[in-house]
Amino acid sequence: MMMSAQGYEASLRQYRPRVFVDGRLIESVADEPALRPGINAVGLTYDYALRPEYAPIMTATQGSSGKLVNRLLHINTSSADLLNKLEAVRLVCQETGCAQRYLTHDALNAIHQVCARLDDAKGTTVHRDRFASYLHDVQDRDLTLGVAMTDAKGDRSKRPHQQGNADTYVHVVHRDGKGIRISGTKAIVTGAPYVHEFLVMPCRNMPQADADFAVCCAVPVDAEGITIIARPAGRPGEKAALFSNKYGQSTGVVVFDNVFVPWERVFYAGEWEHSGYMTYNYATHHRHSCIGARAGFGDLLIGAGALMCEANGFDPGEESHLRDQMVELIKITEGFYACGVAASVYAKQDAAAQSFVPDPVFSNIGKLLLATQIYDMHKIAHYVSGGLIVALPGPDEDHNPLTAATLQDVLRANPDVPYAKRIETARFIEDLTASYQGGWYSVISLHGGGSPEAMKREIYRNYPVGSKVQLVERLLERGLADDPNRAITRNTQPGKCCSQGCTVTGAPVMIDLPEPAAKQDNAT
Repeated sequence: MMMSAQGYEASLRQYRPRVFVDGRLIESVADEPALRPGINAVGLTYDYALRPEYAPIMTATQGSSGKLVNRLLHINTSSADLLNKLEAVRLVCQETGCAQRYLTHDALNAIHQVCARLDDAKGTTVHRDRFASYLHDVQDRDLTLGVAMTDAKGDRSKRPHQQGNADTYVHVVHRDGKGIRISGTKAIVTGAPYVHEFLVMPCRNMPQADADFAVCCAVPVDAEGITIIARPAGRPGEKAALFSNKYGQSTGVVVFDNVFVPWERVFYAGEWEHSGYMTYNYATHHRHSCIGARAGFGDLLIGAGALMCEANGFDPGEESHLRDQMVELIKITEGFYACGVAASVYAKQDAAAQSFVPDPVFSNIGKLLLATQIYDMHKIAHYVSGGLIVALPGPDEDHNPLTAATLQDVLRANPDVPYAKRIETARFIEDLTASYQGGWYSVISLHGGGSPEAMKREIYRNYPVGSKVQLVERLLERGLADDPNRAITRNTQPGKCCSQGCTVTGAPVMIDLPEPAAKQDNAT
């Protein structure tokens, strides 16, 4: 049964995780003001699934159970599913900045793939059955899962088994007939304090010597032996934080100390040969989702930039220097989003799992574009907004009888826009781009889902350079080298519009939602 945001909040009170924020042990995550903006953000993914105008895109029918589930818990069965997921992520992130729960979707889809691959390699159905049971339980309870993937890593020049402190990576320390025990540290776990469970996943390809570190399992957030050391979500309680005092994101370091995991929640432990497959597929799903998330953030900047121009007395359509900047911001946002659409359209079906995976080249190009252009997006917002966004006195002056009247008189620009609305818009942009929160958005855009270097490696690894080489050699009517299997021609592809088609026959089309009045009001 799908929950509401209120139900999600109530469900968090059933857990007792050991969480520290700002040096304090948190008694109740659901009632902690420092985490409220993060809970609000995740809560929106629940409420939107229940709203009739959003339900077609925020929900999906799970093929393995026939049940209606939240889109962010769904295993993709077509290219259209990926398009709808992309649009759903943009929808919730243009309201919250980052709704976070899409990581649940990305991890579930990757684990689904690797479990099928494991069974095919072993000639069993054990892993498929185990994951299907877990998936249906997660969907029935409408859970939010945290992705515990990035290890602390220790000395980056050494493999996991070479570390002086083994706990810089999560690893198996004991196994018996009941299950396994794991210890180690996962860093940068999104939304760690206010998820229901963690999906523990490897963060890199593992050789046989690292078999103990090749572990994937599900663990309740309050399992004995887990400690979460987190930061506040957003800027709760700050008067000037007109956006991030309502919506934000906490991240946490999660320490596992001899944590027991029963076998029914272990998806693999020791099968080092499959860690690379897991990592690459999760990265592809997640970078595809990140495109939708940051497009939602771009929507906020576009709307706020246009409003600030109006409040300053300008029409961007009539001022060429402002129009050029606004078009550049639109081009950046819709440019990387278009890569997400292409990645969906050109998705491929995983033969073993029978699920769909976004095209890795377009997914990584889109993520690389947003990661490297986020700073340009901020710069453009600053340009069209003017210096008021950082030169403005603090919000307490708006109610100071000795200064408020003067400020309202001299800081009004457009006679049709009241002082209070101009100032509110300026503080909104400051919060998004020129505050601690603005810097945070830049860093998660740059490094979230992997560094730009990781994306470049994936683009080159998957791009059919060989086809381009063969094209030129055919036009020259000769090859450059005699070896037809040389490295540079390894990757080939007949073309995006090849005979197999871009999606399976009869796949549902992307849902086109009407523009609801409430959404229009929020954008003005």
